[in-house]
Amino acid sequence: MLKLKSSYYLSLLIGLSSSVAFAQETETQEPDDVLVVTAAEQTRQALGVSTITSQDLQKTPAKNDLSEIIRTMPGVNLTGNSSSGQRGNNRQIDIRGMGPENTLILIDGRPVKSRMSVRYGWRGERDTRGDTNWVPADLVERIDVIRGPAAARYGDGAAGGVVNIVTKQPDGEFHGSINSYIDFPKHSKEGATKHTDVMLTGGLTDNLSFRLYGNLNKTDADDWDINKNHQINPASLTAGSEGVRNKDINGLLRWDITNQQSIDFEAGYSRQGNIYAGDTQNNNPSSSPIVSTLYGDETNRIYRQNYAITHRGYWDNGVSSLSYIQYEKTDNSRIGEDLAGGTEGLPTKGFSTIRYDNLTLHNETNIPFELWVPQMLTVGAEYNYQKLNDPTSNTQSTEEGGSVGGIKDEDRPTKASSNAYALFVENNMQLTSTTTLTPALRFDHHSVSGSNWSPALNLSQELGDYFTLKLGIARAYKSPNLYQSNPNYLLYSRGQGCYAGGGSCYLMGNDNLKAETSVNKEIGIEFHDNEGLTAGVTYFRNDYHNKIEAGNTIIGNATGGKGSNIFQWENVPRALIEGIEGSLSVPVTDKINWRNNFTWMITTENKQTGDYLSIIPKFTLNSSVDWQATEKLSLLTSITWYGRQKPKKYDFNGDLVTDSSTNQLSPYSLVNLSGTYQFNKNFTLSMGIDNIFDKRLFREGNSSSLKHPVTGAVTVYGAGAATYNESGRTFFISSNISF
Repeated sequence: MLKLKSSYYLSLLIGLSSSVAFAQETETQEPDDVLVVTAAEQTRQALGVSTITSQDLQKTPAKNDLSEIIRTMPGVNLTGNSSSGQRGNNRQIDIRGMGPENTLILIDGRPVKSRMSVRYGWRGERDTRGDTNWVPADLVERIDVIRGPAAARYGDGAAGGVVNIVTKQPDGEFHGSINSYIDFPKHSKEGATKHTDVMLTGGLTDNLSFRLYGNLNKTDADDWDINKNHQINPASLTAGSEGVRNKDINGLLRWDITNQQSIDFEAGYSRQGNIYAGDTQNNNPSSSPIVSTLYGDETNRIYRQNYAITHRGYWDNGVSSLSYIQYEKTDNSRIGEDLAGGTEGLPTKGFSTIRYDNLTLHNETNIPFELWVPQMLTVGAEYNYQKLNDPTSNTQSTEEGGSVGGIKDEDRPTKASSNAYALFVENNMQLTSTTTLTPALRFDHHSVSGSNWSPALNLSQELGDYFTLKLGIARAYKSPNLYQSNPNYLLYSRGQGCYAGGGSCYLMGNDNLKAETSVNKEIGIEFHDNEGLTAGVTYFRNDYHNKIEAGNTIIGNATGGKGSNIFQWENVPRALIEGIEGSLSVPVTDKINWRNNFTWMITTENKQTGDYLSIIPKFTLNSSVDWQATEKLSLLTSITWYGRQKPKKYDFNGDLVTDSSTNQLSPYSLVNLSGTYQFNKNFTLSMGIDNIFDKRLFREGNSSSLKHPVTGAVTVYGAGAATYNESGRTFFISSNISF
């Protein structure tokens, strides 16, 4: 079992002891009208929680992916799939600098992990769009973005945070909607988007209701030469944003057994296919014949099927429960890629399929009781099984680099799997009408990384009529993924990607990896008055332990061939993330609301090397003015300001980066304007302009050193932090027809 620092045990013990003492002191002072909410509801009221409503999504429609809207929440950024800038335009949610792999995506409280079917590379790169685009925005009731200690209760993969996408649910009445969106980029080289979705809900009998939706969504790829005049490396051309085609269909049947018991049966099928824009992993020359011939084609297709049965129960004594079983099947069909050397990630011919299966069983029960004070006890259990069958990524030849002891030269096993079990308990204690204390404990056992205890303690204390003090501490964790822990998964480099420049090398999986852990702490104060003015500031600190990275310790040498050095995935002892989040909402008038949030990343550092963990802005500010101009017309103006972004300090060889690789990304801002007009109760039209002032960014390359394609000399052509594109001015129109 992983050990906790004695100071953490002490702080938890003091908190629990003080709560008992306080409860005994107030035994005869029971407050009137005390309501104890469930653990899930308490989580939504925690410090590091933000909510995006369906009204927000209607006023600011997402082009294609919900991540475009989620990125405007405090503590949230979009980063590439790797710290090196590879696959830079495929950006995913990065919460508090912990990286996309530490963000858990949920749909209606159930995990979504289809991105795990995509090959995992040397620097954490995955050629994936992530998992925030499986539900069309028009079908979303709200999105909860949960950060810090509150996220730890969700277990494996939530060390950075949780994004819970809550969909619109059926009721007994028939409703339907048809939603459409189309945009018009000012610059013809940028891809345009159009999508349409349809939803129908209603009652079939007195106790049967249903929901059915379908979605078609297409975003074109940027032109192949959109970055042509902005490249650091004259011998290669970095691609713009690739396009995507989405097709989704989902059905839900709800059986209300009684007024207090219901069962949902849900099945869904989604297909996401890319539209290739010429991206390659290592800035391989765009002049490669296969790259140019594939432009505009689909080079990967992800087929996701999900099936779930959910039971909700409520009893007269106040007890409630939620149970579900979900099976998620992902087939990742993609064109072949080179696996080694400077051509790693370069497309080849022929498609193959990576299969990923994810089974989750979950139960949680809420039990209200009173022992000195009103309390709500939540107890639960969870089981998760993951299986990966990758017949393509495990085919790396050992002929050149030499044989690696303990694994086969060829025909290595293509399957990897893991089992995980969890038990958790959480007690929401209403100590007084103004004081809520929530201790929690979660135990997880993973078949690869072993056992993990995750204690937590959260406190909410009202200070008079206007202020509330909130603080929390929790231990979160993430188990190694099925590539990192698979000893048969072998990556090969001819030298450039090898630590300390020691010639060719292998990176192999490690089935002795420990789970990544993080002790997440936050403290903040909130202000609220009777006129709707709210403000808050939160300090957070994550002490990150055993982060999994490509190792820099040679564990042996291959036999034969080049006798390559052998590295493994390793646990980095310590890393630190700390920052400040703030928010301010001002009701200027009864029709104008001004909302703001900011994030200041004070530290994001690997304590062993001193390098940054993510390429993200030092400061981020989001501000919007929402004006209900008339009963039917509302206007929204928003601005997002991103502060300076610094690149990684070290290259693949462990050397300090030099020349263009040190380039920083200057601060920039995006200003948007939109208006929504409700003609009647059945028809609403929205129009707007994104990026009014046409601030564009161009991807200048990968944040890495590259081998010159002509001379063979290793020359620094790194792009620093300029590893992604930001689209220019875009006009859009969106309509909603309901009945």
